[in-house]
Amino acid sequence: MDLQTFFAQHPRTALAFSGGTDSAYLLCAALASGAQVRPYFVRTRFQPAFELADACRLCAELGVKLTVLEADVLACREIAANSPDRCWHCKRLLFTRLCEQAAADGFPTVIDGTNASDDAGDRPGMRALRELGILSPLRECGITKGEVRRRSRQAGLFTADKPSYACLATRIPAGEPITAALLQKIEAAEERVSNLGFTGFRVRIFHSCARLQLTTGQMPLAVELREELQKALRPDFDGVLLDLAPRPDVREEERNG
Repeated sequence: MDLQTFFAQHPRTALAFSGGTDSAYLLCAALASGAQVRPYFVRTRFQPAFELADACRLCAELGVKLTVLEADVLACREIAANSPDRCWHCKRLLFTRLCEQAAADGFPTVIDGTNASDDAGDRPGMRALRELGILSPLRECGITKGEVRRRSRQAGLFTADKPSYACLATRIPAGEPITAALLQKIEAAEERVSNLGFTGFRVRIFHSCARLQLTTGQMPLAVELREELQKALRPDFDGVLLDLAPRPDVREEERNG
C-alpha cells in the first residue's frame, strides 16, 4: 500500500500532529492526496513551547487550520507518579481526548506519525494506540524515518532535518515523581543549551544533577563550551554531567532507516 491508496480508503482523517518531522510530512502527504485532513495538537505540560510554535508554523505554510486541545496530564495519578506504564496512561489520555473531539468534528479516522523505523512492539505507548484503533499510515506503507526526511526535503518542509524529540517526561527517571516545576526546569535548561548551539541533545535528571546527552559530532563543542554549559545548567541543578554514550544524529537515522 502507498499513502495515496491509504488516503483514498480514509478520505476524512484526524491527524495527531506534534510539529515533528513525521507528522509534518504525513500532513503534507494527506493534503497532496486530496484527503480531508485536520491536524490536532494536544497541548500538555510535557511539551516545550517550541513544539507548538513549529506546529503552527507548518500548518500556516501548508494553509491548513490547526486545532489545539488541552490535556492535564499531571491530574492523572499514574502519570504524575511516573510509574513504569506512564506512557500507556498518557497516550490513552491524550488520544482519547483527540478521538472524542475528532468524532464530534466529523472525522471517523484518527492517524499518527509512527513510521516503519519505530519499534512497533509491546511498548506501553504503542499498545495504547492499538487499543484505541489509531492508524499509522507511514508504518503501514513501510516508510522509514530516513525516507520521511528525504521526502520532506523534496516537499520543502522546514521540519525535514528537525531532530526527533521525546516528551519532557522522558528526562525524569521512572519512579521519580513528575511535577510542573521540574518540567519547567528541564525545558528552561534545554532552551539554554540550545541557545549555545547544540542540537539533538537531551538534559536528563540524575540524582538532582543535569546529565547532558549529545551527538558524537557535538562532543568537542561541549568541551569548548564547558564553562558556558556550567553557567547555563548549574544554577538549577546540583551538578552537570556529560554522558559519554552519544545520541544518534539525523544522518545516522537515515543510514539505519
